[in-house]
Amino acid sequence: MPTALHMAADNAALEAAVKRSRKLLNKRAMVAAAASAVPVPGLDWMVDAAMLSKLIPEINKEFGLTPQQLDRLEPKKRDQVQKAVTMVGSVLIGKFISRDLVIKAATKIGVRLTTKQVAKYVPLAGQIVSAAVGYAAIRYFGEEHMKDCIRVAKQAELDVPRLDYAA
Repeated sequence: MPTALHMAADNAALEAAVKRSRKLLNKRAMVAAAASAVPVPGLDWMVDAAMLSKLIPEINKEFGLTPQQLDRLEPKKRDQVQKAVTMVGSVLIGKFISRDLVIKAATKIGVRLTTKQVAKYVPLAGQIVSAAVGYAAIRYFGEEHMKDCIRVAKQAELDVPRLDYAA
């Protein structure tokens, strides 16, 4: 299965957006991993939801897919994007992101998160496994979201913004 970077390889703006998004994703996944290692019931779920509810809008912004960015498009282009979002099947593109929406979308990685909860209670080794699974789950979720953003941008022939700041 191709990575987001492979999917964006034919478009410099998309490739740059993926690279910036991955920097954001790595930072958030490390925080989630650290929270996963702490043996406090429910803490990791709260941190994961908080991380994702901040990360998803940041990734959307990199691809020009926040509600504000979409509102600035001409109506015809906005309709193209909405059709592409529907075809891709994402519930996280072009919407205001709430924790409920993130939790609904996170059902994709539910098994990994359940494994993380169970592993956490095995001393030391379980905390390491829980942190690794937490990191991998957030990374997977973010990578899949980037792929959805790329599919939408390509399908709608959207000009991805060239955000020139250090992430």
